[in-house]
Amino acid sequence: MTDYQNDSLPDGMVSKSQRKRDMDALQDLGKELVELSKDTLKKMQLPEDLLTAILDYKRFTAHGALRRQLQYIGKLMRDIDPEPIRQYLLVIKGESAEHIAWQHLLERWRERLMSDDKMSAAFINDFPGTDPQQLRTLIRNARKEQAENKPPKSFRLLFQLIKQAIPEPGKPRQQADATEDDAYGEDE
Repeated sequence: MTDYQNDSLPDGMVSKSQRKRDMDALQDLGKELVELSKDTLKKMQLPEDLLTAILDYKRFTAHGALRRQLQYIGKLMRDIDPEPIRQYLLVIKGESAEHIAWQHLLERWRERLMSDDKMSAAFINDFPGTDPQQLRTLIRNARKEQAENKPPKSFRLLFQLIKQAIPEPGKPRQQADATEDDAYGEDE
């Protein structure tokens, strides 16, 4: 049997080629991490040695040093579960199905609040931590902005208030508040 015909590996054994592909995948994940800002990296709660290695990468300028540091980052990532990091990167990119569904929920609430005065009572009932006075003021101001074709400042602030009241699934409340500004709330 030749090396490339190892279809019948014993259980639990991984081919050398598969190990190499796995290491390359971790190194690619490391490449994505080094492109993130320092603040975003700190929010991810990475192991200290991995965070230090990523921050060191940002200091280097020589091509060889960058390549070696990226390999080191890949090596450090072998000792951790990369799946939470992948999920966080998907959320940052806005590609996570859960994240997109959450953003759509926020949008639906904003549309309901803008269209019907009774919905503010329902929102306050569902999310009791919300300041009713601030909510009503933002709704009133956002409607006025739309009627007068003014920039949507209150419309955006209303989205941010809703975003604070409804935390993203799978994240603690303060992390949901700290995620990057959503395109849905900023580009309209």
